[in-house]
Amino acid sequence: MAHRSQPLRVAVLGMGAIGTAVAAALASGEVQNARLAGVIVRRPDASGSPAFPIIGLDDALRSSDLVAECAGVPAVRVEGVRVIEAGVDLLVSSVGALVDEPFRKRMLAQGPGRCFTTSGAVGGLDVLSAASRGGGLSAAQLVTTKAPAAVVQEWMSGEQRRTLLEAAGPITAFSGNVKDAIDLFPRSLNIAAAIALATDLWDELVVTMVADPNAALTTHAVSASGTSGDYEFTIRNRPHPRNPATSGVVPAAVLNDIERLAR
Repeated sequence: MAHRSQPLRVAVLGMGAIGTAVAAALASGEVQNARLAGVIVRRPDASGSPAFPIIGLDDALRSSDLVAECAGVPAVRVEGVRVIEAGVDLLVSSVGALVDEPFRKRMLAQGPGRCFTTSGAVGGLDVLSAASRGGGLSAAQLVTTKAPAAVVQEWMSGEQRRTLLEAAGPITAFSGNVKDAIDLFPRSLNIAAAIALATDLWDELVVTMVADPNAALTTHAVSASGTSGDYEFTIRNRPHPRNPATSGVVPAAVLNDIERLAR
């Protein structure tokens, strides 16, 4: 496959666990035909990193070809359209931001920059997307199981937190639609939006979050059915050591997509 004549200039939005790992890989030359343009923070003058150049969004839009978002759902909703309108491509890892239909259509169709999404911690989206063509899928379910500490959220009451943290076995913390899943667990259930985006089952997909004190790995059990057939697969990822709410494989998924776009 032919490569770009010039390296893809990538600005990383976010300096959390995912963003730092992605920026480090780009800075070290790990991604073929791509280089780090800088890490975007809200106030560059107030931030510092001995490892990466710190830039603002305005600088990134002038000096990069691609913004790799690793900052969370709110960051996509606040800055995503601005990136696209500036003619810079955007790679979204917080796919939950696209759960709002008007915003999703604006991001995916408006341009002149292009909006790409990463599969993150889930696989099998290619076959689900193919099976959904022509209305081939009519129902889907995602059951995500994590350690209780990764399920607990700030909005929960003290009693809800204690119930989850002190449970002796698996306990369901949530079951509902994709929109509510993203609103309540914006860092933990982006995978739900990724499945909905692949299948267009935004209303039909049932999302369940389970807290299990014995869960050493994060488990995503995906099932879908329709005229195309029945599909079931389970993924078990190790939690990220710096952020147990996300899977450790997510930075690698982002880097794989950057490398693909750099070709």
